[in-house]
Amino acid sequence: SGPLKDMDFSVPEEGGPRILHQFTLEPPAVSFRMSGEKNGIIDIEPKTGILYINGSLDWETQQVHKLQVESLNASGNIVQGPYAVTIHVEDINDNPPEFDQKRYFGVVRQNSRPGKPFMYVHATDHDDPTTPHAQLSYSILHHFPNPYEEMLFQIDNVTGAISPSRTGSYYLDPQKQNTFTLVVSVKDMAGKTINAFTSSVDVIILVMESLWKAPPIIHIKENSTQVHPVNISKVQSNEPDVIYDIFEKEKLPRLPFSISENGDIYVTEPLDREEKDTYTFFVVSKDNTGELVDKPLQIHVIVDDINDNPPVCQQDLTVIEVQENEMGGSNIGTVFATDMDKKDTLNSRLRFYIQSQEPEFPSDNLFYIQQDTGTLQLTGPSLSKRDSAKYSLKVLVTDKKFETICDVEVHVIDINDQIPIFKSSDYGSVTVAEDIPVGTVILEIQATDGDEPDTGSSLIIYQVKEGDPNNTFIIETDSKTNRGFIKINKALDFETITVYNLVINATNPEPLVPGVQYNSSSLTMFKVFVTNVEEPPVFLHPVYKTEVSEDIPVNTLVMTVEAYDPEGDSVRISKIVLKEVQGKYAQCLACGKILFLQESYLLIEAIYSIEVVVSELNNAAQKSKAFLILHLRDVNDNPPQIAMDYPTFFCYPVSGGEKTLIQAIDADEQFFYSKFTFSLADEMNARNNWEISKFNATHAYLSPKHANFEEKTYDVPIILNDNGNPALENKVNLKVSICKCSSENSCF
Repeated sequence: SGPLKDMDFSVPEEGGPRILHQFTLEPPAVSFRMSGEKNGIIDIEPKTGILYINGSLDWETQQVHKLQVESLNASGNIVQGPYAVTIHVEDINDNPPEFDQKRYFGVVRQNSRPGKPFMYVHATDHDDPTTPHAQLSYSILHHFPNPYEEMLFQIDNVTGAISPSRTGSYYLDPQKQNTFTLVVSVKDMAGKTINAFTSSVDVIILVMESLWKAPPIIHIKENSTQVHPVNISKVQSNEPDVIYDIFEKEKLPRLPFSISENGDIYVTEPLDREEKDTYTFFVVSKDNTGELVDKPLQIHVIVDDINDNPPVCQQDLTVIEVQENEMGGSNIGTVFATDMDKKDTLNSRLRFYIQSQEPEFPSDNLFYIQQDTGTLQLTGPSLSKRDSAKYSLKVLVTDKKFETICDVEVHVIDINDQIPIFKSSDYGSVTVAEDIPVGTVILEIQATDGDEPDTGSSLIIYQVKEGDPNNTFIIETDSKTNRGFIKINKALDFETITVYNLVINATNPEPLVPGVQYNSSSLTMFKVFVTNVEEPPVFLHPVYKTEVSEDIPVNTLVMTVEAYDPEGDSVRISKIVLKEVQGKYAQCLACGKILFLQESYLLIEAIYSIEVVVSELNNAAQKSKAFLILHLRDVNDNPPQIAMDYPTFFCYPVSGGEKTLIQAIDADEQFFYSKFTFSLADEMNARNNWEISKFNATHAYLSPKHANFEEKTYDVPIILNDNGNPALENKVNLKVSICKCSSENSCF
């Protein structure tokens, strides 16, 4: 309660009767009066001043009630006021959301972008939109049918936009399922409380084939005379207002295609199939941000052939040779021509016709050509070179549109019906020494042939037919004169063959015609006598090699050499030492066959070269040489020594703990270095004053055992051993100096 004044009240709707306030009277006022938007349920008790609501307010009907209150005296005159009383009606969630349609219908294209809306649902709520009571949230309650684990559709919970999910964008296919029913739910209170009001509606979705698909293979006739660009196809995205573009699959100098903003594809210039017969490129669709809307489409274009190329003769002049004895119907050759138009089409099909023949003797149709293959044949009896040695043909080659003339010459060649005939059937004999050089000409022979000169029918080939089993002789032909030159092909040997009885035949490279055969006229004979030449003895090998150990015992057999005389004379072997080292050499037995080592321990050289001479016993001037190579293998036969590359010393005074590195070497190969041992001799002064320790296979440390050394040189007896072999043990006295040292740690 309180005095009369302006007041505001907030009252929830649907609250029922209630008292809002009590105004108190102030004299001379005796009563109150109210006016305004009372709507029959808002009033004030005149005497008591109680402001009350006699019913329920409704926010959806009126959100604000504006009233005026004044106090009156006994005469009914206004004492105070009027004062404004405003009642604000507060909304409560008393209205469920309602869809604006009883059922929704939508269409989605196959392969539509995921998340791209293709339809909307909309619901309204009559509660206060500024409160959660009217904040709506959409969701898909059911999905019929649902063939996959994931839903094919999704909905924006705020806007009600329905779009394909990623799964739906991939799997939606009208051939498999073209209709879906979604049960879409809407809740108020933003769907965040369990007490929110809920409504639902069916959404029927029809799946249609994608508009975005590659057109069939596009065929374009080459060399079109139309005004370009020419529309050849069209593509259309599932979404409106996209931007179309083309990009190449091949790296071409230019791509003769373009696309309009409506998806129309154009060829921009005439195409030439002979230049390029197919094209492949991609068409893409993008949104205004440059993002791809659809998957790229691959476009295939085939350039169709037209008959725009004439036949071309493969040769400017086709020359065909025909022997005189060729029979009628024989294939004598082929005229070849090509056409650049598409292979295996009527545009490139060629036909051949003989247009003319020169000369037309003895007939004007001596030749026939197969019209589809270009194969030339003789039509009648065999040709005669006496009639004509050459025929000129004009061959017409045509396709459906063009013609070309090909020139052909048919040369009539002589047949091989004459055999070579020797001028002499016996060339007697030739005597040659057995040492005659290989390649020497020993005889010229000549045969003649009556066939046409400078052809395979008249060229003569000479061969030794009999009497030369080892191909000792060879015959070369001068193709211009047909003369034959008999040459030595391999070295002669009097001791093997003394006489050759040769039979030589003459033939042609071209086969003889049937009925003609080579006979005795194409044969000749002659003898070759070989005379003996005194020859020196011969070693079985020009070089003999062997390997022995350096400790080989004296008089050990190390090598055998053998020689013989081609004439069978007795031989003698002697030696010449090419390299003599300190009197160490090898020598041969007087028998001339066995080589002995005369002295052991050949240490100086690893390889010895010895020249051995063989000569005839009765003619020392007839001799030959051979070389003996003797390799010596090293053995471990040298005791180790101390390497004296630099003096051994310790700086005075000795403090103890110093050590110096000493090295052992021997004269053997490094293969035997691996196991040197170092020890001090068993002498009192040595063991009391020094100690030695191994560092590796060839080095050891020597160090003093105390500091009581004088400034002088000491002899340190050291025992060196190689691989534990007592025979390879060596005692050496190592000179060790105790001296004052310079700053560079050297004695002075």
